[in-house]
Amino acid sequence: MLIIGIDPGISGSICFLENGKILNVIEMPTMAEGKKNKRQVNGSQIYNEISKRIHKVSKQDIRVVIEQVSAMPGQGVTSMFNFGQSFGILKGICSAMQLPMYFVRPAKWKKYFGLINSEKDASRTRAIEMFPYFSSQLSKKKDSNKADAILIASFYHETYKIEE
Repeated sequence: MLIIGIDPGISGSICFLENGKILNVIEMPTMAEGKKNKRQVNGSQIYNEISKRIHKVSKQDIRVVIEQVSAMPGQGVTSMFNFGQSFGILKGICSAMQLPMYFVRPAKWKKYFGLINSEKDASRTRAIEMFPYFSSQLSKKKDSNKADAILIASFYHETYKIEE
């Protein structure tokens, strides 16, 4: 089974996990928008990245697991709008591709991995522990978003047998 774990947002990542092994993790494709060159997710590039990795896989053997995000207190209106827009773009792409989507709240997957109330960087440490062969690609602090995508995919991989 191919599990596509997605940490949505401008600085998010997409993990491709097959039978419990990381095939690839990419940073969220983005592009500049408007006069101020603000970043936004690049929907067509996301489509291309997913398409080239699933073309040999039957759709029944694919699961897209997206972190279920919502507004958070203290977040700016503009940043939350952009975050929601990114989430919507991801849902739209997966719907158009007819890929089955599952949503997991951050608290649920973080609790499963013992990351509640921990530093942002703790997910990177946990992913390195679980996938030492991938540690070279998680060596920077900014790679915590890649680690989140890996753990979101891993959460589904480790728990789906119970839920399906």
